[in-house]
Amino acid sequence: MFQIAIDGHSSCGKSTLARALARELGYIYIDSGAMYRAVTLFFLENQVDLYDHTMIQQHLGQVEVSFSLVETGNRTILNGRDVEDRIREMDVAAKVSPVATIPEVRRKMVQRQRELAKNHGVVMDGRDIGTVVFPHAALKIFLTATVQRRVERRQLQLFEQGHIVDYEDILHNLYERDYIDSTRSDSPLMRSPEAIVIDNSNLTPEEQLAICALLARHRMEMH
Repeated sequence: MFQIAIDGHSSCGKSTLARALARELGYIYIDSGAMYRAVTLFFLENQVDLYDHTMIQQHLGQVEVSFSLVETGNRTILNGRDVEDRIREMDVAAKVSPVATIPEVRRKMVQRQRELAKNHGVVMDGRDIGTVVFPHAALKIFLTATVQRRVERRQLQLFEQGHIVDYEDILHNLYERDYIDSTRSDSPLMRSPEAIVIDNSNLTPEEQLAICALLARHRMEMH
């Protein structure tokens, strides 16, 4: 099936683009970042020691992540509970990158992502989609933006959810996540050689979508 992989740093608008592109093409959208956030929330709520691999293995067996499609888009479901809004809060954001470096977590999530993508055209965004999850994706996009734009977008997103967070706190969080994501030993963030780089610092969501939809349809014609 036709797979589109969108990778890039945090707060580059990957999820916004992937969600809109899937809707435009009639494909399934899988938010891999939300899956790691859901695992992070489960670990936080159950006081899982991130350095205790036995404890991690025991608790991972209790984690089931899925999505519910509603009129406004995907909702992330953790063990039957809608956690879409909860996983966007700062305490989860502060821990998601360390959790995502854990090999056992990555293996379980990659397996689940591939299961969700079976028999469907799919758009998925994350850090390692084009390099690890779907290395043979028909279209690979790598999103980037200036740090200033990324902080502004994240701050606005949190404000719209009712959270007022200091600019410097978000900036520190983004730098920390970038470092962890890019230097982890298991599936680090990197650009696939086949990926098309798009800097969306000065693009509107509509302009970005139009560019990527054109790329996708061109690739479909080639297949």
